[in-house]
Amino acid sequence: MTEPGESRPATRRTFGPVVLLGVGSAALAAWAASKPWVSGTGADSSAEASVSVATTAAGEIASSPLGTALAFVVLACWGVLLVTRGRFRRAIAALSVLAALGYAATVAWAPFSLPDHLVEQVRRRTGMTLDDTSLTGWYWLACVAALLVLASTVLALRLVRTWPEMGTRYDAPTGGRAAGDADAAQAPSDRPTDNIDIWKALDDGRDPTA
Repeated sequence: MTEPGESRPATRRTFGPVVLLGVGSAALAAWAASKPWVSGTGADSSAEASVSVATTAAGEIASSPLGTALAFVVLACWGVLLVTRGRFRRAIAALSVLAALGYAATVAWAPFSLPDHLVEQVRRRTGMTLDDTSLTGWYWLACVAALLVLASTVLALRLVRTWPEMGTRYDAPTGGRAAGDADAAQAPSDRPTDNIDIWKALDDGRDPTA
């Protein structure tokens, strides 16, 4: 039967890998969300011009600012997790899960909202009509990042109680320790200090330096 003390070191070893996975996946999610997720082509005679306008003028429109913001929230949560402890640390872990769920929902909803949004914005800006839209590789990268972000934050919420806590060395000393040091400083010394006391100690056969 496994003792509780034996399982704790194993869970503490997950701290580094999970944090690295969380920070890396959140950075990847923010990067992917800042790129265009949808591209489109038109049926004009100048096909090359249509493709160019759809991918450059509307590239930022087809990205996901909300996804970028949520990914940065997850990154911020990982930073806070590294320097806090206790209930506040667990609350931050729960917040990171909520932000990860929001990012995953944004990625899942993008195919249903961004293509129509892209068509409308291209029509307003350039007067062109996009006949076809498609998801880019950046979108599929965001899907992978969403899964990794969600997995790492869920692991953090589950394991955060067993992870090492930072910041205790910077706490103020406890009252008991300070009082003990003060008592030690104020305790009278038994060593003789005056010359007459030293001679008396020698007469009594005692070592005055002890």
